Amino acid sequence: MAGTDPVTDVRRRIRAAYDPELLRSAGHQLTDLLSEHLARVERSSESVLNWNEPPDNVAVANGRLDDKRRPLDDSQALADHFADLVQLTLSRGHNLHDPRYIGHQVPASVPIGGLFDAVGSVTNQVMAIYEMGPWASAVEEAMVQRLGEQIGWQRDEFAGLITHGGSLANLTALLTARNVSLGDVWEQGIVRGGLPPVLVAHAETHYCIARSAGILGLGTRQVVRAALDDRRRIDPNKLDETLAELRQRNQPIVAVSASACATPIGAFDPLEDIADVCARHDVWLHVDAAHGGAACFSRKHRHLVAGLDRADSLIWDAHKMLFVPALCAFVFYKDKAHRFEAFRQEAPYLFDPSAPGLADFDSGLKTIECTKRAAALGLWGVWSMFGPELFADMVDVTFDLGRTFYEKLAAASDFHPMHEPECNIVAFRYIPDELSDAPPERLGQFQLDLRRDIIRSGEFYIVPTKVNGIGALRCTIINPLTEETHLDLLLDTLREQGRVLLNQQ
Repeated sequence: MAGTDPVTDVRRRIRAAYDPELLRSAGHQLTDLLSEHLARVERSSESVLNWNEPPDNVAVANGRLDDKRRPLDDSQALADHFADLVQLTLSRGHNLHDPRYIGHQVPASVPIGGLFDAVGSVTNQVMAIYEMGPWASAVEEAMVQRLGEQIGWQRDEFAGLITHGGSLANLTALLTARNVSLGDVWEQGIVRGGLPPVLVAHAETHYCIARSAGILGLGTRQVVRAALDDRRRIDPNKLDETLAELRQRNQPIVAVSASACATPIGAFDPLEDIADVCARHDVWLHVDAAHGGAACFSRKHRHLVAGLDRADSLIWDAHKMLFVPALCAFVFYKDKAHRFEAFRQEAPYLFDPSAPGLADFDSGLKTIECTKRAAALGLWGVWSMFGPELFADMVDVTFDLGRTFYEKLAAASDFHPMHEPECNIVAFRYIPDELSDAPPERLGQFQLDLRRDIIRSGEFYIVPTKVNGIGALRCTIINPLTEETHLDLLLDTLREQGRVLLNQQ
């Protein structure tokens, strides 16, 4: 048999990869697989975490790259192969939609939001300039307007954008704060000679704030930790003293970075009082509201973010408490004039100088990213279908359940809540009788060992933390399908696994 034409083979492979019929058949199988998977997961019929050692997972993933190739002209065979790979992915992944998932601040996202994201992914609606992603750009701007109004601002007075994650959002906002606070630093760099500029931040702020200080040339040692009160919130009176001292010695201040809420225990800073202090000292106020910004939707919990509208900049992750797929992180500026202050550059090969009116819709002028995915489609789709009431519902259910969990812990003699929660983040310890007089180090290590055993068993997913330097357990109730019965089961499971662990030790 004569050999095939290499050029023909190239074209056949390309046509097969782009075949709409393959997409149709694979898409039907995908929706069936996902809906069946979620039905099982939401019933807690599977492990929360499908634990495999990293080398094992890597070996399996590597092995599938050498799969026997299916006939290029058989779209059904290719679709079946696709379904097999999807099934493998689901069987080795993390089941966040299981009500027993109460771990990191990553939600059981509204499933249909992922389908809206898929539209942008399949058609590759990228952003940087409006003409490359006109609808994606319009959707992003619409969501910026709606969330900004939810914060309490008037349309056309503020500005915002979306970035790939809260860390990048904080970096972008603090870059703007640096450029505004330090004048021509974007062009000239940070001039050494006098006292170095500082960033004042919540003492338990997310680690990305210190990273931002390093990236921005301030240096991580120039992050001044703001003193906290007994609820682990920034103490406004002590903040006032800190800023007064810095001003007295003429030390430049880039910003105060407050939290709504801080990651360890979900503490919401008193933003109104902090805003008063910052205004008195003429200091830029930034708020990391990645988790707690969604409280803006809740009539019951909105008081937690009172004063958020007074921030000069803030971030808000929709892929946390707005329950949409990652990543979708918003950056907001109270003063619209600051929207182009992060980057003062020209790129004539990209941005069209003949259409200056499009600048507000060219996201590449405002973000570190050039090419950017259409991140707002999921949020826009969920809001359009269910309305903003759904977001309020999910905040209320999960925040209230955090309070319920705290009350269960407080009522149990062998559990110790580490704080009174303000939201759906609760830190605690399990202290069986055998460890009631144990030294702190052993008690802390027991929490970490117990957590490891719990997640590898597949029965629950919770995370570790430290309180006053000693190990503890931490739950973020970020699945709206979680109910009280699941929390009761968690306490029983911790007791059972704790007994096994104590016997082993």
